[in-house]
Amino acid sequence: MTANILARETSPYLLQHKDNPVHWQPWGAEALAAAKESDRPILLSVGYAACHWCHVMAHESFEDPETAAVMNDLFVNIKVDREERPDLDSIYQTALAIMGEQGGWPLTIFLTPEGEPFFGGTYFPPTARYGRPGFTDVLNSISNAYHRDKDKVKTNVTAIRQALDRISKPEGQGTLSLAVLDRAAASALGAVDPLHGGTHGAPKFPQPSFFKFLWHAHKRTRSPMFREAVTLTLDNLCQGGIYDHAGGGFARYATDEVWLVPHFEKMLYDNALLIELLTYAWIETGSPLYAARVAETVAWALRDMVSAPAGRANAFAFVSAYDADSEGEEGKYYVWSAAEIDTLLGADASRFKTIYDVTPEGNWEGHTILNRRVPDGLADAATEAMLARARANLLAVRAKRVPPLRDDKVLTDWNGLMIAALARAGSVFGRPEWVEAAKTAYAFVRENASADGRLRHTWCAGQARHPAVLDDYANMSRAALVLAEVTGSPDAIADAKAWVEAANAYHWDDAGKGYFLSASDTPNLITRSKSAQDNAVPSGNGTMLEVLARLHHLTGDAAYRERAEDLVRLFSTAEPQQLIHRPVLLMGFEMLERATRVVVVGAKTHGETKALADAALRAAPPTLVLTQIAPGAALPAGHPAAGKDAIGGQPTAYVCVGQTCGLPIQDGAALEAALRAI
Repeated sequence: MTANILARETSPYLLQHKDNPVHWQPWGAEALAAAKESDRPILLSVGYAACHWCHVMAHESFEDPETAAVMNDLFVNIKVDREERPDLDSIYQTALAIMGEQGGWPLTIFLTPEGEPFFGGTYFPPTARYGRPGFTDVLNSISNAYHRDKDKVKTNVTAIRQALDRISKPEGQGTLSLAVLDRAAASALGAVDPLHGGTHGAPKFPQPSFFKFLWHAHKRTRSPMFREAVTLTLDNLCQGGIYDHAGGGFARYATDEVWLVPHFEKMLYDNALLIELLTYAWIETGSPLYAARVAETVAWALRDMVSAPAGRANAFAFVSAYDADSEGEEGKYYVWSAAEIDTLLGADASRFKTIYDVTPEGNWEGHTILNRRVPDGLADAATEAMLARARANLLAVRAKRVPPLRDDKVLTDWNGLMIAALARAGSVFGRPEWVEAAKTAYAFVRENASADGRLRHTWCAGQARHPAVLDDYANMSRAALVLAEVTGSPDAIADAKAWVEAANAYHWDDAGKGYFLSASDTPNLITRSKSAQDNAVPSGNGTMLEVLARLHHLTGDAAYRERAEDLVRLFSTAEPQQLIHRPVLLMGFEMLERATRVVVVGAKTHGETKALADAALRAAPPTLVLTQIAPGAALPAGHPAAGKDAIGGQPTAYVCVGQTCGLPIQDGAALEAALRAI
């Protein structure tokens, strides 16, 4: 191959590299065939559009004609957007870990023409530094090894393949119970930073799934230790520099241990998961700070993170991310100087600077990252009104700066996360416009990112592309069930059932149980990964456990429970330290075993029916499963409220935990109080 053909692609990340002198190819049969025909190894480079170090390596090496000449001469060069192909990224990140290397992006891994890995790393500098060899030295040594030491390469390939195969076939090592979950949560507390929240050390990632698990533990055990771990973390996240105080939304992580200096990229998934966690924490705490950050983050998402096709009114989904860099500098778009604040805010500048840590010398590389260190959360109403006006002023000025690149891929799985978060937050905070936005995005993904009854992983530039992965089915099924619960319409439940059936048909492992990340008919994969470990996003298997549990509780169909129990058996372990890396799976198990099932019996046209449902949603415990039925309608066999009906012709609610139901409730305030007491 003698050309860079990435201009044919839709991925913003791949298009960033379309003018490189490197002869980049997208992953596929054509590139693999070229490697076999020329007997050259493959240089696989995996990254994403908002990745800072991906940009650094691109500027240093991929844009350099001399380096590109070496790459073109010695390798078939393939570029992959890890957000488009999480299945490929998972395989080769795992391979890198097997080699004993720390994973991350850019991923730089060397493969045989059959796609089998034998050496790799992440970022390589152009010349030796940071304790890493220079990139061209690596290129030459890898090429020499491939051609002159075939036996050693074959040995490496065989060992890595065997390890990959073992990892793709996990075996259950224990059983789960609520007591095991409590022990895992107690063990997880040891990882929490008692001063600043989050987990110990730096960099600090928000880890919303981990802290949602601790919130579940608090609700289950009423231990204040779990509650304080979560609220300490959320308080610091909401006030630190990792939060964009001018524009809303959270950055991907903080580079320090006090949440001051973010890595400025913003990802859809972090913000979706944090909206949901803050919403659940607000239900109990009533924290004005949490309510404010939810509203601001939703406003940011609906302002800056939507992709609306031209000519299609009221049709949009959510894009993926914003880069950290603008004009070649990380964070330039987001930081301020004291002089700028003085000029823009006038009489309000002094108070604003005190609250937001603005000083002449700055708090980061001579500039200021806005952050708040107010112990009690928010100030008085008059001060907060002034600050809101000031932030709006700054946002208007910032909008005139050169913005970071926006990755406008629509990813099905990440949209599922945001749809569920918006629907839940809208129901809790009484914001029907958020629920409507969730419904709009849901309809867009359902209509545009699917074909032949199956989902597609991406939609970009008017095209749905790439085979769905398990996470797409899991997150969209969960979003469907949350929407059905929030809107009272059962239509989306049928979608969830269909998507679960597709996952069962194409992702389920009949031999070893559990779901593979990639579908059985995805081409050009050397293996199919299978895991329940959560990373930046929830694991597909963990989320599917919650989906299956919800469907079982809603329908009474034993097949859903049986499949859920298969997942529990496969991914269980007796080691709490291993379990804390699977918090979504553990929360799914709790949903299966101890859901809070609320049944509202009443005519849809009766105002009190909606009042009861709204009360249940406002007070929603994390394990809520809400069912609305008409008087005289039957619940699924085995449901603890089976046989119960409206009393005295008035809408009636029943709250059931496990197999035990409380007394009938006909007042919304009483229902809300009962749920808050659980």
